[in-house]
Amino acid sequence: MKISMGCDHGAFALKEHLKTYLTGKGYEVEDCGTYSTDSCDYPIFAKAAAEKVASGRCERGIVLCTTGIGISISANKVPGIRCALCRDLLSAQLTRQHNNANMLALAGGFTGPFEAERIVDAFLTTEFEGGRHERRVNLMMDIEKG
Repeated sequence: MKISMGCDHGAFALKEHLKTYLTGKGYEVEDCGTYSTDSCDYPIFAKAAAEKVASGRCERGIVLCTTGIGISISANKVPGIRCALCRDLLSAQLTRQHNNANMLALAGGFTGPFEAERIVDAFLTTEFEGGRHERRVNLMMDIEKG
């Protein structure tokens, strides 16, 4: 599976940790930046990572900032993206099962590296249940069409 990743300076260390973790597990990672702890603007990196998912170049995406809030809002502005901020294992599982989320947002300032690994594993391995949830996902996606 190919995964896009993007972050700001506040979550750079966690992105680097997860990138190493994921490549070690055999995932292909497209790093959309940032590439240092220098102050930067997270919407730029959220958009870059989200566009790779929306276009199909990557199956899933992971974006990170200090709280996970701003970067998830930014990623969700890209048509076709369903980005969920998850701070625990259960929310990562449920957002895949019920919302068919294609991007995960993490809070670098609140989520430690080993908890982040567990959340990412759940997000990447949990399947969408479909059924009644598919109707709801379709309704969500119709919102962006106006």
